[in-house]
Amino acid sequence: MARHDSNTIIKLADDTTVVGLITDNDETAYRDEVRDLAVWCQDNNLFLHVIKTIVDYRKRRTEHAPILINRAVVEQVESFKFLGVHITNKLTWSKHSKTVVKTARQNLFPLRRLKIFGMGPQILSRFYSCTIESILTGYITAWYGSCSASDRKALLRVVCTAQCITGAKRPPIQDLYTRKCQRKAQKNVKNSSHPGHRLFSLLLHGKRYRSTKSRSKRLLNSFYPQGIRLLNI
Repeated sequence: MARHDSNTIIKLADDTTVVGLITDNDETAYRDEVRDLAVWCQDNNLFLHVIKTIVDYRKRRTEHAPILINRAVVEQVESFKFLGVHITNKLTWSKHSKTVVKTARQNLFPLRRLKIFGMGPQILSRFYSCTIESILTGYITAWYGSCSASDRKALLRVVCTAQCITGAKRPPIQDLYTRKCQRKAQKNVKNSSHPGHRLFSLLLHGKRYRSTKSRSKRLLNSFYPQGIRLLNI
């Protein structure tokens, strides 16, 4: 658990991420958290890979002293891969969507081969759902809402190519995104222990959820505002 309220420690298996909210360029709490984590790992005979990186999301970036772990400098980068999703310091999703398109296109080749070998439409559709569609929709609720128009067209072209190969109509990415957002929002509403549960608050009449205030288009297109709008339909 983080020592400072402005920090959050995200743990999954052997992967640990420290996220800090830095106000007025005061990095003291964040640096303390990283130092405490390094000391705890050392005391508990755990080895930290210092190759791990830091991404700075602040709009106004200034030169600052490097962060050290075991006297080694932690590199600051423009993007990193977190649980399969490419996150950039500008919080744009072009890099991730291009990676998704590239991987999905690679799986179009075995789909074509299956058709040449005489596989029926049912097998082709299952192969598409298990390989290509699962790639296109991986963590889609996190990134698709803020994708650029060109990125969405590239994703759509993959679906159109698959339709030509299988000979069957496939659901558009937008429909899959909407469906997954709605299902995830419904799960968050039912799960009171979920961190995002409190964001789904009913209005006084109890029929609609309170809309989330957003000053930027990026926040407006993110999952929680989208989920609330879908639940209110």
